[in-house]
Amino acid sequence: MRSAILLSAVGLASALVLALVGPACTNNQTFLPERASYATDGQAPLSCVPNLDGQIDATELMPAIGLTATYLVSPPGVTRPVNLDGTTDAAGKIVWDWSTDLADDRQAMITATTLDGKWYAGSFPTGQFVTPFDAGDTVEAVYVHDTGAVRLLGLASTDPSPPEGKTLIVYQVPVAVFEFPIKPGAAWKSVGQYTNATVRGLPFAGTDTYDTKVDAVGTMILHDFTFQQAMRVRTLVTLVPVAGQTTTQRQVSYLFECFGEVARATSLPNEKTEDFTTASEIRRLGATAQ
Repeated sequence: MRSAILLSAVGLASALVLALVGPACTNNQTFLPERASYATDGQAPLSCVPNLDGQIDATELMPAIGLTATYLVSPPGVTRPVNLDGTTDAAGKIVWDWSTDLADDRQAMITATTLDGKWYAGSFPTGQFVTPFDAGDTVEAVYVHDTGAVRLLGLASTDPSPPEGKTLIVYQVPVAVFEFPIKPGAAWKSVGQYTNATVRGLPFAGTDTYDTKVDAVGTMILHDFTFQQAMRVRTLVTLVPVAGQTTTQRQVSYLFECFGEVARATSLPNEKTEDFTTASEIRRLGATAQ
């Protein structure tokens, strides 16, 4: 979920004026042709410009269909140490420094697309867009966006018949992933129930509870970017299957106006500590490698 900003560069042009001197004779005249005024190509205004007003509104977290965001992601199966608290600078502001360049990070290209042509499109008639649920894009998440929230409708395997078996989960009621406005002190809980689902080829039913709060704002320093008013959003997901063991997982996202999620840390399963120090996955917005 990322609202992409397209940055344009303005080139500087210089004009060279040539003086033409004719032969010294009487009745000589030089005629200068009329020239049209120079005009630029006319750059389209940015669709979203951060106003740094201390909150993220619905218009500042819009899906950018077809545009790709590049994230640096820790390798699968590799844990990472993480500092969710950050440090405090001389002005008393929180700073999260996630700028360390890690050679074994992977590059994930995340693109929001419509449901057109998706094998599972018929299961989500109100779905507006999808994004990869995992960095490898083996499962996709289906969303709707409105003035009140970004809502998750369910999950589906990218391919209809993957080697591990297909996945299709349709929530009976959409889950509010982000409620607007997103600002420190905001909190919400959303419950998604599903029956007759399929997970990796096996029948499944259960209830997912998303307990979310926005508890801090500060500066997020990444390898390629620095964001001055990033919102820290904590989400605890509790999965209660109809048959089987209850599991939990924590996710801490850092959001910025118009850019969406710029960094994320996901805990190990059943993590008890809110400020966990070991992440099963870390994502950071990054520049595309040349």
